[in-house]
Amino acid sequence: MTSIAAGAKWLYTYFGVHSVVETGLDSWLIIAARCCRMFAFGTNSLILALFFSALGFSDYYIGLFMSLTLVGDVVLSFFLTLIADRVGRRRVLLGGSTLMIISGAVFAMFENFWILLAAAVLGVISVTGGDFGPFRSIEESIISHLTSPKTRTDVLNWYVTTSSLSISISTEVSGRIVHALQNREGWTLKEAYHTIFWMYSAMGIVNLALTLCMSTKCEAHREPEGQYAAVPLHDQDEASEDEDRVPQPATIVEVKKANRISLIAQISGETRWIMYRFWFLQMVDCLADGMTPYSLTNYYMDQKFHLKKSTLGDITSASYFLAAASTLFAGPLARLFGLINTMVFTHLPSSAAVLLFPLPNNLPMTVILLLIRTGLNNMDQAPRSAFIAAVVKPDERTAVMGITGMLRTVAAAVGPSITGLLAGNDRFWIAFVIAGSLRIAYDVGLWAMFVNMKLYKHEGGAVDADRASTSMSVMRASDEEEMTELDKL
Repeated sequence: MTSIAAGAKWLYTYFGVHSVVETGLDSWLIIAARCCRMFAFGTNSLILALFFSALGFSDYYIGLFMSLTLVGDVVLSFFLTLIADRVGRRRVLLGGSTLMIISGAVFAMFENFWILLAAAVLGVISVTGGDFGPFRSIEESIISHLTSPKTRTDVLNWYVTTSSLSISISTEVSGRIVHALQNREGWTLKEAYHTIFWMYSAMGIVNLALTLCMSTKCEAHREPEGQYAAVPLHDQDEASEDEDRVPQPATIVEVKKANRISLIAQISGETRWIMYRFWFLQMVDCLADGMTPYSLTNYYMDQKFHLKKSTLGDITSASYFLAAASTLFAGPLARLFGLINTMVFTHLPSSAAVLLFPLPNNLPMTVILLLIRTGLNNMDQAPRSAFIAAVVKPDERTAVMGITGMLRTVAAAVGPSITGLLAGNDRFWIAFVIAGSLRIAYDVGLWAMFVNMKLYKHEGGAVDADRASTSMSVMRASDEEEMTELDKL
């Protein structure tokens, strides 16, 4: 029993569960909310392109719809992220949940292309199966706010892991539901698809309820707008004089102006120099992902092998389950090898699988490549968010993460239109070759530019994350050797 307890305690610490527990109830609520949202998004990743194909829309219009929807996500995410710290992060999340409910209901009731496009652009619909809406950047900013450098990667890792598991379950469930309803008397394939979107709205309601339970700890800490800036004391003799000093009107105006600037999380020049390079690489990666999202990948497999929807759901669910299992190890790997090394060397095999995906002409090899792609694809997400939090100032995180999400969505928005044009000309396979090549270029560039970046200098000192754990181990070993030598003396 002692050995079992010791093993359980080791697993509890190794996989970072203790970090989530230490962070508190709000972290559990945020993780649960994203699980519900990604459950809904997972249903879309399986059926959305198939749904539009069943409605009779061409491949070009399917790609155009996805691109325009992602453009809507850009505008919505930028606006909501800009005001999140001022009006309240929880209020913004509540507004996003409401839009999610409305969009799902519209897709469940209508079939007109332009009505569906309006609902997708103005609301929250995941056309790729990814989390490109306004939620993620705000939630990651909250998690970064609630955690310390010691616990952040673990909490973000569970934030990603549980969402991958939710997508795995939802794709399996939606595939089975569509297959069962399609085979029932009086049901058409389109009606079965419409039913899935009611599940989307239901998850939006649960997401809203979980957001209502979050505490004020999730909000950004800021000084009241009318509070005056502190006046530094130059010496003890002037202390009493400074305390009696009354701010002049011009000073009050300047302080209020500074407060207004802080409300939109103005980003410093130092941070911008780091993020410009990082944002460029992220856009390259997301352009590639936008060309081959899971919804279009499922559509490609359906066209190539003419699979049953339940079989397609089984394959997609298995790939997402592998993604959930693999992301469990992202936190331990980041502690051992560093954030950038973990991001690059787990993402690179996934990129190679995208490049080779159209090559096999048989289903088993195609499925193996899909499992490699999806199974390893999410392992860089938690380290990426932890890296952003580690290189920017705490009061810049919401803005930086919001801009990161916006630029990623802008790049991803271009991809589906390109793929739609290629698919319409029977060159669908070229999209995977281009996407795989771009992803590999992203991986190489990321490692070359950021592997030696100093981290956490805004949280108590500069640390090279890719060498920190190794350095600590060396230091401990050195200390033990010194103590041994002293004992001998």
